[in-house]
Amino acid sequence: MKGTTHLAIGTAIGAAAAAHYPFSPKSTALYLAVSAFSALSADLDGPSMLSSKIGKVSGVIRGLLLWSGVITLAILGYQYFTLNVFYPEYTAASGALFMLGLLTREGIIRNFLVSLIGGALIYGALVWQLAWLGGLGLFIAIAPWLKHRGMTHTVWAVILWGAIGRGLEQQLQLPGIMTTATLGYLSHLLADTLTPSGVKWLYPLYKKPFKLS
Repeated sequence: MKGTTHLAIGTAIGAAAAAHYPFSPKSTALYLAVSAFSALSADLDGPSMLSSKIGKVSGVIRGLLLWSGVITLAILGYQYFTLNVFYPEYTAASGALFMLGLLTREGIIRNFLVSLIGGALIYGALVWQLAWLGGLGLFIAIAPWLKHRGMTHTVWAVILWGAIGRGLEQQLQLPGIMTTATLGYLSHLLADTLTPSGVKWLYPLYKKPFKLS
């Protein structure tokens, strides 16, 4: 299922929540933001709308690693052959940069950058003593390294997301945030169940996907 479809469903859930609960511009914005983010979060285990911009940055970083290594190696080589000056530590570092850029896939860099965001949220949770923020940070930090449509596409992930939503609701003192977050996340799994690949709702206890023909 396309990210735009998940986003549209999540936005519709947020709009329904805004219509159901007492209206205010602030609460409406929060319902929409929470539901839209929740509807997209299950796909943090791979390239998605949430990580698309980071994916572009990872390509730039990989290019910088490659070209930094090439340029510095060229300068060091010029100094060696013309001035007979050799810097082994700089040569080793430049070679390491080049090899890192050559061997590291953009996906790995993207995953690392997403995990850094999760780590920053965990740090914020420790500073402000917010358990729900720590749970969100842990989810974001781990999800990119998981198999696509694996653990993030299970009933266990829905329960975890509901717990995060409950903590956020208590923090904001805004009724319906937990329900909106849970329904947004759940909508993603339900929509993916309609695709040919289906969803492994009970993974790893039951590894066969549930899907509609």
